[in-house]
Amino acid sequence: MHRFVKAILVLVALVVIPATAHAQASIVGTVRDSSGAVIPSVTVEASSPALIEKARSVVTNGSGQYSIEDLRPGSYTVTFTQPGFSPVKREGIELAGTFVATVNAEMKAGGVAETVTVTAESPVVDVTSTRDQQVISGQTVVEIPTSRQYTAFTHLIPAINDPEAV
Repeated sequence: MHRFVKAILVLVALVVIPATAHAQASIVGTVRDSSGAVIPSVTVEASSPALIEKARSVVTNGSGQYSIEDLRPGSYTVTFTQPGFSPVKREGIELAGTFVATVNAEMKAGGVAETVTVTAESPVVDVTSTRDQQVISGQTVVEIPTSRQYTAFTHLIPAINDPEAV
């Protein structure tokens, strides 16, 4: 019976780990004006050297919300633009793994020539998931004496190796 449970765990690991290796992060949020009212139809652009297309754009819905999904790990700059409002730019948003970064914006009425760059913000925290994840860097993978196969990295995951979990 114990051998059967271990075989099931190994099978699950072989299916889950490759799927999570290609996990993609997201940037979500709400755009409001200075009075707190939501602003629909704002163009939100996430740009990063990590993206093949270098930038990805979406438009906020009727309740001022947006979601940019399937983003590769890296550093992102998010720009919010809407005619009649000053553009807002958030820089240095770091994405890794399946992290969901919540980036809200407050746009002020102003000329099109103005750009507001936010430099001192609170850290971005994933509030949509309770999952705790760790990203193994390429340098760590090179330095660990393993065979560089997915099954070798299962020993690094505490939940898989916990004898009480079996």
